Amino acid sequence: MLSDGAFYVLSVLAVASGVLVFVFDSMARATFSLLTSLLCVAGVVILLGLDYLGIVIVLMMTIEMAIMAVFMIMYMMNPAGLMPMTMVHNAKGAGLICGLLFALLAAGIFLAPWPAIRGRPPEDVTIDLGLSLMGPQMLTMMTLGMALFATIVSSVVLATRRGRYDRLGDDLDAETADDPVRGGVGR
Repeated sequence: MLSDGAFYVLSVLAVASGVLVFVFDSMARATFSLLTSLLCVAGVVILLGLDYLGIVIVLMMTIEMAIMAVFMIMYMMNPAGLMPMTMVHNAKGAGLICGLLFALLAAGIFLAPWPAIRGRPPEDVTIDLGLSLMGPQMLTMMTLGMALFATIVSSVVLATRRGRYDRLGDDLDAETADDPVRGGVGR
């Protein structure tokens, strides 16, 4: 009973925050609204018994939206993407296409011949899902994921010329940072 209630609450929140992405007039607010929607979807996936997939969705979407927010703050012409702007282009055409697509998908739900359930579900749904998605390449993909993560971390480390000890001294006790860009003591 509790999981049914959580399912309905998360479903409504996912749809509502997804709609808010197009209502907000700021990129930053739209980003966090999209993150909320995707986290609710991850919660629904976890409720459906796919814990691993739900956690992967949480990790991927949180990191993706955080990176998107950071890049908006760094590169957008308006401050942090908070200035009013429209998130929808060709609103009438997009609304028409979305309405037709929704009607088509909803009709497909009722008109599709759904297969009858045969047998029992597997004991560990996560293992079967991983084998279905990756097949025998699961170890390869896990190794590749770690290699990509190590590459991202090392590129960030190598891109930074100075660390906190270079700026504030070995004991981190300098009154001002030795930062030539900000007008510090300089080198």
